[in-house]
Amino acid sequence: MFLLPVIRRVSSNHHPETNILVMRIFLLLIAILLFSTSYAADSKDTMQKEIQHLFDYLKNSDCEFNRNGKWYNVEEAAKHINQKYQYLIKKGLINSTEQFIDRAASESSMSGKSYVVKCGESEPIKSSVWFKRELMSFREKTSSNR
Repeated sequence: MFLLPVIRRVSSNHHPETNILVMRIFLLLIAILLFSTSYAADSKDTMQKEIQHLFDYLKNSDCEFNRNGKWYNVEEAAKHINQKYQYLIKKGLINSTEQFIDRAASESSMSGKSYVVKCGESEPIKSSVWFKRELMSFREKTSSNR
């Protein structure tokens, strides 16, 4: 590790109390690193579960999806959003479920026009609103199940 030479240098030049302090700092840094790695893995896992839920929610809905003025069924909408999602993941541009909604499921990257969702006889709404409402609902359900 890159800190070992520094620790050796400090410990050879100081009193035993200093050596203990340096080792404690070193162990604290290792603990922080391990915790942050674990947290990042957990948050990525949570993000993937949430995004999968949003895809399932879309596919199981009785809605239509408007993209650039044309209405699509949910299977076509999910396929299109998934293609954008895969592209954005490869580019490292999706790091949260909110980014997924904003960058892959809210508007056309070509025209900039908002996507719209219409379910049954209800008024059409922006897909960003539709997805964010469901994300909030999903989070409430999953947090109350813990």
